[in-house]
Amino acid sequence: MTELEKLEDVFINKIGMDKESFALSVPYWQLKHYKKGEFYNEYKNICKHLGFIINGVFRIYRIDENTGEERNMLFFGNNEFIASYKSFLSQTACSYFTESMMDSTILYIHIDSLNMLYQQSHKWERFGRMVAEQAFQAVMDATEGLLFRSAEERYAELLKQHPDIFNVVPLYHIASYLGIKGPSLSRIRKRMMSQ
Repeated sequence: MTELEKLEDVFINKIGMDKESFALSVPYWQLKHYKKGEFYNEYKNICKHLGFIINGVFRIYRIDENTGEERNMLFFGNNEFIASYKSFLSQTACSYFTESMMDSTILYIHIDSLNMLYQQSHKWERFGRMVAEQAFQAVMDATEGLLFRSAEERYAELLKQHPDIFNVVPLYHIASYLGIKGPSLSRIRKRMMSQ
């Protein structure tokens, strides 16, 4: 199955778009390979593309201006859409980085092409709304997790969403995402493995 066929399968079987509507987009998707450490979008750039991860893992993070510490906000993996959503949806400069955590492959589409598709098809308009809703949901889940769930609960949720993340992402990045330090993550992992 080619990358574009895989994308089409997701649009038809998971999103509910018909083949004819998806076919409108085919000329606009482009394939890109990222090396580990390469940026999908950088700080102060405007995110102009919506990506679909064929394989790989990306993280969104900010750098604390006072300490220089990186703080991970979200992870994206296989078969997920990716963008620096705040920047992408508002077309304003991005206040964080989106980096590939391993060699990765995505298909991406430019926002101008998406806007054209939104005008051509109600199915594409619905897709645009779905992307915005998913972005909102991801940010709310992360925020509520930090405010209302224990680190252990956030760890279990991360494993559920990204079961292979520990094979790809260094533990200090996972600890940062969970809002804890490395030793606390080690204790949580040890407790969870012994259950």
